[in-house]
Amino acid sequence: MRVFVTGATGFVGSAVVRELIASGHEVLGLARSEAGAAALLAAGARVHHGSLEDLDSLYSGAAAADGVIHTAFTHDFAHYAASCEQDRIAIEAIARALKGSNRPLLVTSGLAGLAPGRVGTEQDPAPAIKPAMPRASEQTAMKLAESGIHASTVRLAPSTHGEGDHGFVPMLIDMARAKGVSAWIGDGANRWSGVHRLDAARLYRLALERGARGERYHAVAEEGVAFRALAEVIGRRLGVPVVGQPAEEAAAHFGWFTLFAGMDAPASSRWTREVLGWVPREAGLLEEVDSERYFPA
Repeated sequence: MRVFVTGATGFVGSAVVRELIASGHEVLGLARSEAGAAALLAAGARVHHGSLEDLDSLYSGAAAADGVIHTAFTHDFAHYAASCEQDRIAIEAIARALKGSNRPLLVTSGLAGLAPGRVGTEQDPAPAIKPAMPRASEQTAMKLAESGIHASTVRLAPSTHGEGDHGFVPMLIDMARAKGVSAWIGDGANRWSGVHRLDAARLYRLALERGARGERYHAVAEEGVAFRALAEVIGRRLGVPVVGQPAEEAAAHFGWFTLFAGMDAPASSRWTREVLGWVPREAGLLEEVDSERYFPA
């Protein structure tokens, strides 16, 4: 299968590219820079020049493929609503090229806010779009599926970890280093689900090969890791105090990250494993973070 991958040089997308090629697929990777193009060629992929802003490039890339995996997203938290709107428009541009066919489109989403107070499952619909959570990738994919496009969603765990991580955990490490303390909110019992980027990449491939229209797949290897346990690893590694922050004082430490630091987002992947035959096998979140990858000598 020839697969068009957006975000093909990113943290998750680059792992997806290598997984697809290793499994015999041909990859057409979106690249906006010469450095990105060189990385794709080195991985054995073909290069498709373009960007999320260039809707014609997204359309032509999808038109030339047998399936699409959309992992690209502009992680600009200072202009998060604009990034979410850009993502929605990009998904719709890709879908126009797939209309009238059975070619699959996998859209990346997340698990934040899915099922407050309990373990979320694949049967839970995406939470309502609101100012604090404006991302609409999954809702867009589901509408496309209802219109007949073979669209489905991969929900990534809040901590998708591994080599090259520049997401939530590195942010927490940088925050603890700058503040001189590693913190949690309240009792720190809130949980993040986790998955290694290589396990996530295998899930994307299986969902592409075996997935059904309109489904939601959970890239979750660990249902819930207590935020306090993560803060303790970071504090020990940095040699700084580890403390709990009262909820009313959390914003002074975490700033805009307070919502994510306090979220309780455990999630199951039981159904995903059953229908796709997915078996995570890489290191867990705490084991991975407690290593030289996150704390180089």
